[in-house]
Amino acid sequence: MATSTTEAVAGAAPEHGEKIIDPIHQFQIHNIIDLGPFSLTNSGLWAIIAVACVTLLFLLAPRHLIPSRLQSVAESIYEFIENMTKEVLHENARTYFPFVLTLFTFILFCNVLGLIPYSFTVTSHIIITLALALVVFIGATIIGFIRNGFGYLKLFVPSGVPVILLPLVVVIEIVSYFIRPMSLSIRLFANMMAGHMMLKVMAGFVVMLGVAAGWLPLVAMVGLYGLELLVAALQAYVFALLTCMYLSDAMHVDH
Repeated sequence: MATSTTEAVAGAAPEHGEKIIDPIHQFQIHNIIDLGPFSLTNSGLWAIIAVACVTLLFLLAPRHLIPSRLQSVAESIYEFIENMTKEVLHENARTYFPFVLTLFTFILFCNVLGLIPYSFTVTSHIIITLALALVVFIGATIIGFIRNGFGYLKLFVPSGVPVILLPLVVVIEIVSYFIRPMSLSIRLFANMMAGHMMLKVMAGFVVMLGVAAGWLPLVAMVGLYGLELLVAALQAYVFALLTCMYLSDAMHVDH
């Protein structure tokens, strides 16, 4: 009984020769290279691939008067993040632009590369998204105290609040502030995981029914795949935009 249960979870049913749809199996982490205390997992490998792709995009994109497709992609991403940082961070945009651009492109490529069959979605694990969110949260907090000293605590005391409501509002502001890394990480992780699970389920239906009988799931899968591409880019944008907003809060506390 234990063996058959394990086989069903793994995706195989040898008794009937059928394939069981297992949308969770794609998120398992396993070692590729094991060197004792150090190891390279599939998650680490695809994170390295994402970093390499970002690096190659900006290093190999030729710089001509008439841009190539690769150059157009690199310039579009650069200008998009530059405009976003200018709108949110204003005079501090140039200082934090490299960080926001790096964060955006890394998340974007991790999301998009995860849509390639037999690849691994790095951002589908909350430990990765939480680590990124904590870097943003801790960094913004440190910057806030460096720029404002203890005046940064005024962020938790909104102006114009009646004195009788002030204790309640301060508690709400403190809770909402410290919940930032959780909301930032869960949003990205949940969207990536849920979308890939749906793709896996749809792909399983197509395989089980056959292309002729399963044309409706096939059409749905194509549409869902396009939607996932949009979500991959949108989640990278939301993460970068919220990062800019947190940095803006750290530098523009009302005294």
